[in-house]
Amino acid sequence: MALSLATLFPNGVVSYAVGGLLLGLAVLALYVGTGIIVGASSFLESTLSYVSRLPRLQDPRYRSTRDWRVVFTIGIVLGGTLYAVAFGDLGWTTAVQPWRLLVGGVLVGVGTRVGKGCTSGHGICGLGSVSRTSIVNVAVFVAVAIVVAFLVSAAGVTP
Repeated sequence: MALSLATLFPNGVVSYAVGGLLLGLAVLALYVGTGIIVGASSFLESTLSYVSRLPRLQDPRYRSTRDWRVVFTIGIVLGGTLYAVAFGDLGWTTAVQPWRLLVGGVLVGVGTRVGKGCTSGHGICGLGSVSRTSIVNVAVFVAVAIVVAFLVSAAGVTP
């Protein structure tokens, strides 16, 4: 069955294109301004350096950048919250059971460590800088996602 653009994007592609453009500009601005490639997992690790005494998290590269990274992370959460308040989507907006979200979050966390970074870091920044590691990681992310989606669908699992 052939999928049309209207089927894949019933509300149009403009909001996705604008969102992608804004993400790209934000990543570029952060890189030009700091020389640091954005990735959510590195933000988490640098934030954990405040409370953890693990030698790996006390690395100078985390400690020296953690203050602005915390502000950046707060901005992500605050931006999402302001959007939800402004457009009335505040609250629980998924039919997925909480235990499944928890298991999925743990699996994503493990994958982030195994893959040496998160999907945003590899997918947005890594592909943008034509990193071989990121190209391989993104290909693996997509392949695994397709296989899991087919398996879940074939098993008849619903939210």
